[in-house]
Amino acid sequence: MQRLLVANRGEIARRIFRSAKAAGITTIAVFSDADHDAPFVADADLAVRIGPGPVGESYLSIEAILDAAKRSRADAVHPGYGFLAERAEFSRRCLEAGLTFVGPSPAAIEAMGDKVVAKRTMRAAGVVVVPGFEGEHADDATLVSEGNRLGVPLLVKAVAGGGGRGMRTVDDLAELPAALVSARSEAQAAFGNGALFLERRLKGARHVEIQIIADKHGHVQHLGERECSVQRRHQKVIEEAPSPAVDAELRERMGAAAVAAARAIDYVGAGTVEFLLDDEGAFYFLEMNTRLQVEHPVTEAVTGVDLVQLQLDVADGAKLAPIEVRIDGHAIEARIYCEDPYAGFIPQLGTIALWTPATGAHVRVDDGVQTGQEITAFYDPMVAKVIAWGATREAARRRLADAVASSVLLGPTTNRALLLQLLADPAFVDGEFKTDTLDARESPGCKPEPEPAIWALAAISVGLVDSASPWHSTGRAHWPVQLSCGDTSRNIELTADGRGTTTVTVGETKVNIRIIAHEQASLYAEIDGVRRRYPWARIGDAAVAIDDAGYAFVFSERSPMVGHKQGPTGDDVRSPMGGRVVRVSVVVGETVAKGQALVTVEAMKLEHRVTAPRAGRIATCSVRAEDQVTAGQVLATLQPQTTAGTTKKSEGES
Repeated sequence: MQRLLVANRGEIARRIFRSAKAAGITTIAVFSDADHDAPFVADADLAVRIGPGPVGESYLSIEAILDAAKRSRADAVHPGYGFLAERAEFSRRCLEAGLTFVGPSPAAIEAMGDKVVAKRTMRAAGVVVVPGFEGEHADDATLVSEGNRLGVPLLVKAVAGGGGRGMRTVDDLAELPAALVSARSEAQAAFGNGALFLERRLKGARHVEIQIIADKHGHVQHLGERECSVQRRHQKVIEEAPSPAVDAELRERMGAAAVAAARAIDYVGAGTVEFLLDDEGAFYFLEMNTRLQVEHPVTEAVTGVDLVQLQLDVADGAKLAPIEVRIDGHAIEARIYCEDPYAGFIPQLGTIALWTPATGAHVRVDDGVQTGQEITAFYDPMVAKVIAWGATREAARRRLADAVASSVLLGPTTNRALLLQLLADPAFVDGEFKTDTLDARESPGCKPEPEPAIWALAAISVGLVDSASPWHSTGRAHWPVQLSCGDTSRNIELTADGRGTTTVTVGETKVNIRIIAHEQASLYAEIDGVRRRYPWARIGDAAVAIDDAGYAFVFSERSPMVGHKQGPTGDDVRSPMGGRVVRVSVVVGETVAKGQALVTVEAMKLEHRVTAPRAGRIATCSVRAEDQVTAGQVLATLQPQTTAGTTKKSEGES
């Protein structure tokens, strides 16, 4: 292997490049128009454009990637994860083109890629699987019938699924038909295959997976387990190794089952066998991922093994020496997503105004973004992974919390605040999180509100980006200002003493602030006698974002003369994000109930239902399936209804 093309993007492309360069291999990136200035492109020795931003015209185009391999004279291809990583056709086409494919054979990918075939194969190999229904080419009527037989709780799952896509939870059989429609649509969009199957949902189970490595000479070995039970909507948020629930004896039993699973399909390369583990120590095969996992760094941290290097060695035909599995300490990984966890985990788009990843001993950040980069609707909203190692689980947890707080991303909303809340959650501290813990909560956590001191600092900061602002007065001055942060606004009074200190009144609280230094990405401020550094960034022409120990807030100045900023009326139903309209479920004139699905919008390969905020009648519907919409765009309007069915007049209307 001399020249390796990575058929992927972002943080995983950068991760693979690191190991390849360490081995003296020339690295080749492929990029879409949306990624032309992304960090991974600059990291590679060579880079080839493969098409426009949409994945179907770039990262999912086998022809474009093979053409790039030919033009760059690559002799090997690493698929990373996602995109084409688990497409048997891609593996086959690479081999036919004379390229070394860094991954398993097409037959092994097919055996595990079809979740129905995988479960049957595992049963034959003596591995216990989760009960369910896996009929081939089952239509909705058959699935509804089998769902009634199995009973709830159920999971609807995509045959070709992964990453939580094409998966729906059903707790009421009346919800099953709608779940099938939604899951099938999402699976078709994400994987090009809308086939579904059913699985009983094991309540209170843990998600524990075993890392395996296998060479071309028949040697298969496991490298211990990872705990991935902190999930939202079946997507992992925090992972760790080892599992708090697995002892040495259980590790060996689960490891033996994973090795048997790999042997059953003549597996070669790095792979992961996923299990559900119940409170009694019984475990059930869930699926096998025939690729590198997002969470592989925690295994590397506790074993000292470079999994990507092992992948490259195995693909090159090397015979692996037996690896002594010694778990050293504990490692935890948190995924940073550009999404709003307090508004249904909706993806957040926009320009990154500031990104400064954490540094320090035993802290690792795998990222794929940089300051100034645009977060688009084309790709997954995960932008970085923060990994921390400690001699104990508690040491790793504390170190990770500090690293997440220190990894500052300003601009689009992220899930960092939720990560900090989860890392301090008693259920996580005690190692008791289960796969359904987070989804079972009404709210994933409390949306943080800025403290008075941050409002005060914001008032000063907004003035610092405005050259005409009275904040620059050198004499004693007094003035009011009104600031907004999200849906909240504050009337603030500032009094400058002419000697560098400003007294800021926020409600009933007075705060004394002295700006020590004002730099491009940092404010050094003394607040009530305590000095601290606050990361900050300018957002547009009239707003600033400030990070307060891991919690990011965006403030803008509003003139008191303007009053409340005019926003959407209660009758407007707007898109919470930019994306593609998948379905319009209502027509003009139809009466709808509160919470009823009106329009489904797809962004970053995930479907989001836009529902009615209250009961009413559809007055207008301004979109159709396949339309592209922007965040905040009006999709439909509602008119209130009287009990008699006539339109109700607004308050104050004569």
